[in-house]
Amino acid sequence: MTHRDPPGIIAPHIPADAYRRAETTGAPIVVVVHQTDRTGRPLRHYLFPIAVAGAGVIGVFGLVAAFVALLDFAVHTAAAIGAAAGPIGVGGISLRLARGKHT
Repeated sequence: MTHRDPPGIIAPHIPADAYRRAETTGAPIVVVVHQTDRTGRPLRHYLFPIAVAGAGVIGVFGLVAAFVALLDFAVHTAAAIGAAAGPIGVGGISLRLARGKHT
């Protein structure tokens, strides 16, 4: 008779003498594995929604920053045009867009 190790990953938990006795007599081996159920949800179930929300927040911050930069550019452009054009008149009412240097 040749020596064989118990199969599978359960082997270290079976006493060697019980395994050898079962192997020689042909009796079945009953292995009882105690396992407790988890009470809560694993952390990976929360990771995806948090990542999606974080990406959304970063996207909204980028959108707001782009909008503010566009408004800043528009205000500077309007100020430059107003300073270069001088007063604008419509129907006898004139509007000065920018103050002169001598006023």
